Amino acid sequence: MNRTPAAHDHAYAAEPRKIHVIQGEFHVADDDDVVLTTILGSCVAACMRDPIAGVGGMNHFLLPGETGDAGLRYGVQSMELLVNALLRKGARRERLEVKLFGGAHLFDGLSDVGGQNSAFAERFVRDEGLVYVGGSLRGDRARRIQFWPVSGRARQILLAPTESKVFATERRQPVVKPVEDIGALELF
Repeated sequence: MNRTPAAHDHAYAAEPRKIHVIQGEFHVADDDDVVLTTILGSCVAACMRDPIAGVGGMNHFLLPGETGDAGLRYGVQSMELLVNALLRKGARRERLEVKLFGGAHLFDGLSDVGGQNSAFAERFVRDEGLVYVGGSLRGDRARRIQFWPVSGRARQILLAPTESKVFATERRQPVVKPVEDIGALELF
């Protein structure tokens, strides 16, 4: 007996098309079968969507970069580019819903870039008059985020502390020690 799979038959459900958003990138989609994914430590990802236009997107920024910084790894440019890309796809600013994730403080002894990123993202959403509908900021664990841009569904999976070794490069950055003034050499 041949049977046609029903839409509710999970055994035949198609896998969503996964698009991984890495540091300094953003992606916008209006397809029901797309899920945007990323892994965050101290970085922040904004997941935005317009429920009426059926379009959404995700960014992933490394540093707050509030004024004068260039490059997509900075929050200001990343947030503006995501909002503008959504508007070009038919979204309206007053309908944008935002979920914020990330901003963890992973390593003791280092500055709290995650806290700075979180504070920037919250301030951006508030100052731009966007609707904040949830998320998960700060903490001390890295996380994997999945976002379905059309439905607005988001899933967060906290990574085990051992999985945070992905972010070991942050810990290995050399600490610059002050140089003792031992001579009269100046370089210009």
